[in-house]
Order: sequence, then C-alpha cells, then structure tokens
Amino acid sequence: MYPPELVQPMKEDLTRVGFQQLVSASDVDATIPTSKGVALVVVNSVCGCAAGNLRPGVKKSLEIAGKKPDHLLTVFAGVDSEATQQARKYFLPFPPSSPSVALFKDGKLVHFLERHNIEGVTAAMIAENLEAAYDEFC
Repeated sequence: MYPPELVQPMKEDLTRVGFQQLVSASDVDATIPTSKGVALVVVNSVCGCAAGNLRPGVKKSLEIAGKKPDHLLTVFAGVDSEATQQARKYFLPFPPSSPSVALFKDGKLVHFLERHNIEGVTAAMIAENLEAAYDEFC
C-alpha cells in the first residue's frame, strides 16, 4: 500500500479530466457491468510507464477522438486493492496487469491494453490505439 499523499497527484491526473475513482468492490460492481454505452476503465499505477505513457496516452485519446466513451472509470493498483481485484474479474480472460486499459460496451469487454501493450510505446501510440477502439465501439 502506497501512502495517500504519494498517489494523490497520480489519481488526480485522471480524475481532473473526468474519471470517476472506484475505491471498493461495490463501486466496481455498481458501474462496470451495469454501464450502458461505452465505459473506459483505467487501472492506474505508480510505475513509470503509467506516468510516461498510459495517463498521457489516455488523456490524449480523449482530446483527439471524435467519438468518446460514455463513462470514464479508474481504479488504482496497489492502493485501492479491493476495487482493483474486483475490476480484474471483468477483464478475464486477460491476466492481472498494471497499468492497463479496458473498454466495455454495455458491460461487455471489447478492447484491452495490457502492460506489455503500454510499456515501451509512446503516449501517442496509446492514444491512437484507443481512438481506433472508440471509433469502432462508441
């Protein structure tokens, strides 16, 4: 568990652009499977690839996309463990991965980026990947 003062700026990096922070299993169960339309779920993390690639790429995707998800949701791995574990149940068959990004349409997983899709790529590449997914599913 990371100290709250350490992760608060990392959480705010997404919540300040409209993401809803899910902090419990009941938060996850009340949103992901019941969301109508398209929900973007980001598993945030303290790692360098989250700071350098994931969060900037996700935010850029929302700036450039013509079509956008209806719901922006996030859990924080290593901090909100209960919510993260519950969210990962909806990501199956993909194994646990931090950071990661999931796109759901009407509660069904339709697109997923694992850590290996995030690490070593640019934020622009992540943004383009997500923009293409929004075009297909939004």
